[in-house]
Amino acid sequence: MDDATRTELEAAREQLEAAAFRRLLAHLDERSDVQNIDLMNLAGFCRNCLSRWYQEAANAEGIPLGKEDARAIVYGMPYEDWRAKHQTEAAPDQQAAFERNRPKDH
Repeated sequence: MDDATRTELEAAREQLEAAAFRRLLAHLDERSDVQNIDLMNLAGFCRNCLSRWYQEAANAEGIPLGKEDARAIVYGMPYEDWRAKHQTEAAPDQQAAFERNRPKDH
């Protein structure tokens, strides 16, 4: 990559990151069949992690954002509504994998 292209990308970085984040949320909306425990077991993060990171980033910028508001942004609806509509009970093997690989902050 040449210097001019790198500079242009760096200047557009925030817009690119925001667009990628919006696309990730849209993808997760399309794949509501993928449970958070599946995401945690495969990738080490889930929708709740994304909402926490979003909340932390907003607060770091001086934008007050509560936990439930951040979750509604990530889930596209109130968290409890999403759970009632999409969440299933974790199978014993999913729960065992989660316990083996649980991130320190969960």
